[in-house]
Amino acid sequence: MENHIDIESPREKVFGLAARIEEWPRILPHYREVKLLEDRNGVRVAEMRAWRGRIPVRWLAQQSISESEQRVRFRHLGGATRGMEVEWRFEPRSQPPGTRVVIAHRLSSGIPLVGPLVSMVIGRLFVDYIASRTLARMKVIAESDDLV
Repeated sequence: MENHIDIESPREKVFGLAARIEEWPRILPHYREVKLLEDRNGVRVAEMRAWRGRIPVRWLAQQSISESEQRVRFRHLGGATRGMEVEWRFEPRSQPPGTRVVIAHRLSSGIPLVGPLVSMVIGRLFVDYIASRTLARMKVIAESDDLV
């Protein structure tokens, strides 16, 4: 599953917003809390809490940042999305100038027979919902000089 958005802002600025997850509750209204539990050698573990509408959700994620590749990766270690791999890509655009941000999610539950259905429900109802709101708000922030 992929979500994407085009943002009229430099790639470095958008990458910085995505990489600084500790700032997400301040800039993303649907994020309740991001608590950094570990930060070693560019790999961070965080407990993340967000809203899916009125439903509170939480998960544990490992984040790795590659500035040279301009990628942010997450591996979900706990919660309903345990095992999910997430990759944020930041692709420069020339017309209009800016950045295409792509979030790719790979979720497999590993439960025989019903696993694909569980993954689809979680993906569509929760992951897609939160990711689309995250991208929409990051677009607003990145395109505005006074909100960051």
